[in-house]
Amino acid sequence: MHYKKHLSKDKVLKRLIREHGIYTLQLQQNILLRLCTSILGQQLSTKVAAVLRERFLQLFKGQKPTARKILAIPHETLRSIGLSNAKAQYIKNVCQFFLDNKLTDSKLHQLTDEAFIELITQIKGVGKWTAEMLLMFSLGREDIFSIGDLGLQRAISQLYAITFTSKKEYEARIIAVTEQWKPYRTYACLYLWSHLDAVPV
Repeated sequence: MHYKKHLSKDKVLKRLIREHGIYTLQLQQNILLRLCTSILGQQLSTKVAAVLRERFLQLFKGQKPTARKILAIPHETLRSIGLSNAKAQYIKNVCQFFLDNKLTDSKLHQLTDEAFIELITQIKGVGKWTAEMLLMFSLGREDIFSIGDLGLQRAISQLYAITFTSKKEYEARIIAVTEQWKPYRTYACLYLWSHLDAVPV
């Protein structure tokens, strides 16, 4: 609720806040698992991603998936539940990285946004977009904007009448719009995604 007054200075967001209500961000535990399931769902529909996530969790028979337990699952087993060869390997990369660096939820929550992105994108298979989504939805960070998110690009283009010229200029114009939303850009993103869900494609 604290962000409402600031974002409402933007007429577009003021309307979206009125239409979609108030959002709150949650701090999540087991960031390792959330990163793994994020990789599972990449380039898949929400429905298919949910099915894969459920199959993945069933491999642990109700126990908490830890880095060691995930690493112990044979590659062939991960492939058998529908993971591509690359995704199965990326998940193993994540778990090995967490073990090697002794990463815990508390350590990750203490990092700055920039330090988190720099650290987590060292893992092969984890890009900046994935790191930014984790910051928003797992670490509850309030001021994240992901320029690489095509949905956000589309929403801003529609709502602020930004046309594509060169990629560099287009992204610069989008960033210029988002500057006024600081320090609550994550909330602004939530409204932009809600707008996209509400608008027929």
